[in-house]
Amino acid sequence: MKDNEYLIIDTAVLPDIYEKVVYATSLLESGEAVSTSEAVRMAGISRSVYYKYKDGVFPYQKKDSDGIISMQVVLKDKPGALMTFLSVFSEVNANILTVNQNIPVKGRAFVTVSARAQDMTIEATELVHRIKELENVIKIDSIIG
Repeated sequence: MKDNEYLIIDTAVLPDIYEKVVYATSLLESGEAVSTSEAVRMAGISRSVYYKYKDGVFPYQKKDSDGIISMQVVLKDKPGALMTFLSVFSEVNANILTVNQNIPVKGRAFVTVSARAQDMTIEATELVHRIKELENVIKIDSIIG
């Protein structure tokens, strides 16, 4: 297997630590936890475990959506970062339906994109790989397909 390939794995066969990392992240995103320390305490994991896996474990939610994928990413607040990110969708023939970019905070902008993927020239996993390789992409938060 190549580096940075993605797998969809039933959580029943994984150690529960991965679900706890996702849970801690969701606590932070929802505001239920105001700090990483509080989130990891509520999730029952250590800070070191959280930091080890937080950028590599995220939820995948399959929806019956007529070939529509949604992706949440964190971009650096730099000129051209959003344009470069969106151009990857165009290059692979994904039809962008919606784009939502929050006002950047502390040099980071949260962006959500929904696109029709039925005519894409590559698989969704390759799209994720290409996006993750972009210079101004800090991390991919989630993919809904």
